[in-house]
Amino acid sequence: MSPDLDLQGRRALVTGGTQGVGAAIVEVLREAGARIVTTARSVPEISPPDLRYIAADIATAEGCAKVASFALEQLGGVDIVVNVVGGSTAPTGGFSVLDDDVWMRELNLNLMTAVRLDRALLPSMIAQGSGVVVHVTSIQGRLPLPESTTAYAAAKAALSTYSKSLSKEVSPKGVRVVRVSPGWVETAAAVALTERLAEQAGTDYAGGKQIIMNSLGGIPLGRPAKPREVADLVAFLVSSRAGAITGSEFVIDGGTVPTV
Repeated sequence: MSPDLDLQGRRALVTGGTQGVGAAIVEVLREAGARIVTTARSVPEISPPDLRYIAADIATAEGCAKVASFALEQLGGVDIVVNVVGGSTAPTGGFSVLDDDVWMRELNLNLMTAVRLDRALLPSMIAQGSGVVVHVTSIQGRLPLPESTTAYAAAKAALSTYSKSLSKEVSPKGVRVVRVSPGWVETAAAVALTERLAEQAGTDYAGGKQIIMNSLGGIPLGRPAKPREVADLVAFLVSSRAGAITGSEFVIDGGTVPTV
């Protein structure tokens, strides 16, 4: 990324910052000079002076409160919030296998994490008259896979709608809210899945990637996005160079979504 993003010393909370897209975002923001708090499953014994870890289950109200309090205490305020954490543990089998517990688990992780952290951190951002919130949504909100992602897709669609409404409320007070909507991203977890599918199908890694792309209806670009590519987009959006952007959703999916 260009070094003139004006992120030196900016205070950022990034959820899920130890792997995948979250880790890439942490890396890019650190390179640009930001001071960062990030959530982790386990806290490393040693961390750089500009990076603080906190272990918490942010799919719960208690976990979100713990993270927000820690971020405000460690950073003295927050300028940037990037909510990356999300995912699905729902079983395959369509709507009939999704009981209330599954639905609540998907909603808590993919929607309520953002809602709760925003509720805790936005007052301080509004008080200072500035800030940027990025919610990482998903193209599944537009392109759900009924066999396996109905609940996840619905939660991400709700996150997108919530984000748009929030932007209308807080942008006049100096806080921008934007959405980043990735398609398939080649994270370490995605690589492991690809390798497993390739082995099951008796093909190589490239063949495994093609299986996944076919399940998505094809990716015109011919490949998944890289975590760093998503992170570079986020870094631009939280910078002053994107100062007139709020309420928008930025799709980074290699052209997967086939509609306008």
